[in-house]
Amino acid sequence: MIRVGLLGTGRIGSLHAETIASHPDSSLHAVSDIDSDSATKLATQYGAIVKSAEDVISDQNVDAILIATSTDTHSDFIEKASFAGKPILCEKPVDLNLTRAKKCLENVSASNNPIMIGFNRRFDPNFAQLKKSLENNEIGKRELLTITSFDPAPPPISYVKTSGGLYRDMMIHDFDLSNFIMGELPITISAVGHSLVNPEIGAAGDVDTAVVTMIYSDGKIAVIKNSRRAAYGYDQRVEILGAEGLLQADNILESSVVKSTKVGVISAKPKYFFLERYMSAYKAEWDAFVKSINDNQPVPVTLEDGVAALAMAEAATQSQISGKSIQLEEVL
Repeated sequence: MIRVGLLGTGRIGSLHAETIASHPDSSLHAVSDIDSDSATKLATQYGAIVKSAEDVISDQNVDAILIATSTDTHSDFIEKASFAGKPILCEKPVDLNLTRAKKCLENVSASNNPIMIGFNRRFDPNFAQLKKSLENNEIGKRELLTITSFDPAPPPISYVKTSGGLYRDMMIHDFDLSNFIMGELPITISAVGHSLVNPEIGAAGDVDTAVVTMIYSDGKIAVIKNSRRAAYGYDQRVEILGAEGLLQADNILESSVVKSTKVGVISAKPKYFFLERYMSAYKAEWDAFVKSINDNQPVPVTLEDGVAALAMAEAATQSQISGKSIQLEEVL
């Protein structure tokens, strides 16, 4: 049984607590949060103890650390937990600052304990099946990847101001997913973005609507489309065209019932947001982390993967500002 120390008991931390507690090979031993009421409430719910973050990390009864704190603390906690010899699952991104993320990778490079970054979309059953079909060469050579990711509504402006921007906060999931599907990093990244949904987002220095185009060494292309607003729900789709066919992973709907009449054909809307849409992916992600520890195998999403996705977000940000394509190697 892997006894887990959870850092951060907010919305995503609470989701992870449920996943940890429901897994047959893990238990929630200790929690920490700057909001003591939140930490106490979650600890009571799962029979855990409340400690400071440093005490959770140093606790000899804690076998692994899950980091779900604010992004600006991720690198520090990764280093502290790694130096303490604890396996780590850290929510994305590694950091808001690419230089700091690279330094974190350098600082922990000598440690042998697992460090996994929480890009849960790799573990979505549909995206995982699409990847498996590609590896089985079912559509031949990969040529054009399209990833669509639209949120149902924009976040509060207070969140936007501390998020690091759409590319680091939202599209970073899609950067990692494109790496997972393509099996390699792109050579160049071009981005265009505007504030079309809420002018306050633009006033805060961010965009809410963006498209990124990526070119690979052999000429294949990937396109990522993001928006902070889709009136019909959480739009999450992947399509990849190959030399011998097409693979698609469509939205997960609230219901599979479709009504067809002479008026038209009506289906349910997509599930409303990520908590509903990706719950199975979070569970599969945690299961993969637990298995990697128990089987003494490498984690499926590494700290290097996290730094690569952040570098792609940085390149996209630079491209949007400059209006030019950015060579990823110049950033990474």
